[in-house]
Amino acid sequence: MTDDSSPNGKGNGPLDGRPDGQLTACDPNVKPTSAEDEAALERETLIDFPSEFPIKVMGPATDAFINDIKQAVDGVVPGLPETAWKERASGKGNFVGLTLTFTATSRQQIDDVYRAITANPDVKMCL
Repeated sequence: MTDDSSPNGKGNGPLDGRPDGQLTACDPNVKPTSAEDEAALERETLIDFPSEFPIKVMGPATDAFINDIKQAVDGVVPGLPETAWKERASGKGNFVGLTLTFTATSRQQIDDVYRAITANPDVKMCL
């Protein structure tokens, strides 16, 4: 009996397992290696690097929150000048908006900065 859903009618379409039990590369369950993953990210970006890149963060208007965010970013992009940061208080002063503008050198670096910022449980929003 044949399976007509495959191109050759033999049941070995792109989502079928190979006869040796291995999954084919088209299988959504196959995870790419980290090198393949990073290469794919670099191909997918529309940004030319290096590039000035802004990130906006919102959280409670406390010195502790601001310092925690700056320390988290410093772990990924060390030595940023204070001029890379802008602060803006909310209307009632309960929240603060931080804008970080830095020279990004890769998509991976941008992703790492986002991960470092959003690891803080007090972050309400990060764009």
